[in-house]
Amino acid sequence: MDKDFIWTDDVDCAITVCDKEGKVLFQNKVSRGLFQRDGETMVGKSLMPCHSDHSRGLIGEMLATGNTHCYTITKKGRKKLVYQTPWKQNGEVAGLVEISFYLPETMVHYDRDKGE
Repeated sequence: MDKDFIWTDDVDCAITVCDKEGKVLFQNKVSRGLFQRDGETMVGKSLMPCHSDHSRGLIGEMLATGNTHCYTITKKGRKKLVYQTPWKQNGEVAGLVEISFYLPETMVHYDRDKGE
């Protein structure tokens, strides 16, 4: 694979990566569109001011424990899945990755345990 292969800007989901202090290291195009303020990227800035006390607590817990947090929300009348998980460097939690995307209004669920 080409070492310059960049796929993150051409996927239909928001990808945001931060370090252990909550400083944004990376945003793909969708993430930049969702979270930019005054036309600026969040890269290099803390994501903490953008979150409630409850959310900051969850972020701290994920960074401390290495646990994943996954949930759905409704925003602007559309259902969205948010998946937040730590990324590691040398086996230690180094920050978080958040991937979020809109869910279709109707979505098929297959139960592979039942052979579907």
